[in-house]
Amino acid sequence: MKTELRQRLRKVLAGIHPEQLAAKSQRACQLLSEQREYMSAEVIMVFLSLPTEIDTSPIVLRAWQDRKRVLAPKVSWSQRRMLPVEIRSLTEEVSDASMGIREPVSGIPFPIPLIDLVIVPGLGFDEFGNRLGRGRGFYDRFLAHPEFRGVSCAMALEEQMTTSIPVGPLDRRVDMLVTDQKVRRFSR
Repeated sequence: MKTELRQRLRKVLAGIHPEQLAAKSQRACQLLSEQREYMSAEVIMVFLSLPTEIDTSPIVLRAWQDRKRVLAPKVSWSQRRMLPVEIRSLTEEVSDASMGIREPVSGIPFPIPLIDLVIVPGLGFDEFGNRLGRGRGFYDRFLAHPEFRGVSCAMALEEQMTTSIPVGPLDRRVDMLVTDQKVRRFSR
């Protein structure tokens, strides 16, 4: 069921014109920047978008303007985990890595307990905070880390909302979801 849902949501995202995606991304980033969870955060970890995903660049630039530290995940494929690494540029310190993702070129892993807000990607979301990722479990494992005490916030387009997401025992819900149209908060 997850496979079919992923295929359907990928088609939905692929059908959104780049200009429309940019405008919707801008709105979602603006909405996020107005939330108490963002305003109180000093350290933010954010996924670096793929071309067909909501663009997180505006929230990264805003966070730097607001004097926040910005981290991006660097994937350790051998350890099957993400390492939070601080970035200070979206061009010089970031490159396309294997599997088509963008990540920091290098850097020392940042202490997980000091991360206030993690901006999480996903293909689909439901009204309960469940998310459908790409199927490798990197964010689920990261959010389940015993030292992570921050807020998990997904960013998506309203078109990525679906009635229900099938969940397994290792799947982690997000604390909040910000789309181009609204903010949803979920109880832990």
